[in-house]
Amino acid sequence: MDKPGRHFLQIPGPTNLPDRVLRAMDRPIPDHRGPEMPALVAEVREGLRAVFQTRTGEVILFPGSGTGAWEASIVNTLEPQDRVLAFDVGQFSRLYAECARRFGVEVDLVACRWGTGVPAEVVYDRLRADRQHTYRAVLVVHNETSTGVTSDVAGVRAAMDAAGHPALLLVDVVSSLGSIDFRFDEWKVDVALCGTQKGLMLPPGMAVLCVSPRALERSREVRSARYFFDWRPMLEENRRGYFPYTPATLLLYGLREALRMLLEEGLPNVFARHARLAEGVRRAARAWGLRILCEDPREYSNTLTAVVVPEGFDADRVLRVAEERLHLSLGTGLGELRGRVFRIGHLGWLNELEVLATVAGVELALHLVGIPVPLGVGVSACERFFADCLAERATAPSAT
Repeated sequence: MDKPGRHFLQIPGPTNLPDRVLRAMDRPIPDHRGPEMPALVAEVREGLRAVFQTRTGEVILFPGSGTGAWEASIVNTLEPQDRVLAFDVGQFSRLYAECARRFGVEVDLVACRWGTGVPAEVVYDRLRADRQHTYRAVLVVHNETSTGVTSDVAGVRAAMDAAGHPALLLVDVVSSLGSIDFRFDEWKVDVALCGTQKGLMLPPGMAVLCVSPRALERSREVRSARYFFDWRPMLEENRRGYFPYTPATLLLYGLREALRMLLEEGLPNVFARHARLAEGVRRAARAWGLRILCEDPREYSNTLTAVVVPEGFDADRVLRVAEERLHLSLGTGLGELRGRVFRIGHLGWLNELEVLATVAGVELALHLVGIPVPLGVGVSACERFFADCLAERATAPSAT
């Protein structure tokens, strides 16, 4: 029997789908080689350029996932025995490095404490010491979904420039694009990659890449084996408005609508909304007396918060109670964090009331498993913060 009321999907992705996006995809399957495709694909690619904040980058669309986008970024820019610099700051940065390793790339993986971001000073030291320029790329996860930490990509780029190193900069933006400020051109990123199921407010099923002219030039030089994720034929066909094989057709219509929504709201407003909602969740976590895994407030993620449960308690039990008794889905701890943390997703198409309901649900789940959290303290802290923000916005000059 279905549970009454809405299911609260508050994992760090996939996210809830806006009604406008659902309606846009509710149509007969189109002819993917038909005359309506070029205009659709052109609008999607231009919208994505705006979200990536690029004038020079080329957008490439694969049917697939963020993992497929990892693979595409590697096989098109690197060869076996190439050397790359990567940072183990969480489960997904570790897996991105492993993906490169599976293709014969030599990965220099710097171990970092989970809960911290990519250290720009280490980037500088490693690249400065590499006088022969043996590193062909630096791999960075912008927003580590397993830990709730946002690394300073601008700082990484500044370190690379200060070291005078020509390595490519490959950045995973899976849980940041469309939610956290990301500047492809300004930060001189060479490949940025994501899936559609998080800030882009779509179901899983499409891998999206933005590629610099330098990375495109590199892709013409490498001799790596590649077929499905060879971006050369994909880019050629995407420019014409088509695909070399069957695309995720209905997702393209949904993506067009999602991009329209993001650009109608305005990217600065989208980023500010996510920052505001995230801070409300963090205020609640502090009121509960629970530790936020991210150690540096400057690196707090605005798309998810990883909360550490007290010693003697199992975070997965909090998740089970939330799902079974409250119809609330939260993110589990991944890798070495399993059982130690739960993750609250606060990205995509959501507002203050939905966050308050989520906070109330988490608070109830914590209470039900016996974690000593007084009922109401988190909701009250979150609500007070939102009230202050709403009052401030009401008196701002732009509001009159």
